[in-house]
Amino acid sequence: MKKLLIRWIILVVAFIGASFLVNLVIPNGITIDLTTQGIMTLFVGSAFLAIVNATLGKLLKLIALPLNCLTLGLFALVINAALFWAVGSLGLGYKVEGFLAAFVGSILVSAISAVLGVFIPDDSKEKD
Repeated sequence: MKKLLIRWIILVVAFIGASFLVNLVIPNGITIDLTTQGIMTLFVGSAFLAIVNATLGKLLKLIALPLNCLTLGLFALVINAALFWAVGSLGLGYKVEGFLAAFVGSILVSAISAVLGVFIPDDSKEKD
């Protein structure tokens, strides 16, 4: 449970970092309310995005498998960006202005989460 909470916090930090980096390139690309209520809403939005990616994302990637094979997996980035944009349009902690901001933002959230996730110890390695 503690590990899940840490990963959730990392995802929220990744959202904030991606918002900052995207806004350097695309003005008002991703907007996040950094008040206490806005951060709490961002927790809900990040959890919802994780659920959507785990369910609908897998289904869309399966349906688009031939196209994904033709593009050597790059179409998966488009699917991730579309889901990122769709959840952002619901107003759950963040808002995305345009597909380019969603594309760059989804890549940055994944990259920042992966980098920060390295610092979480893996329990399965300790049990061996």
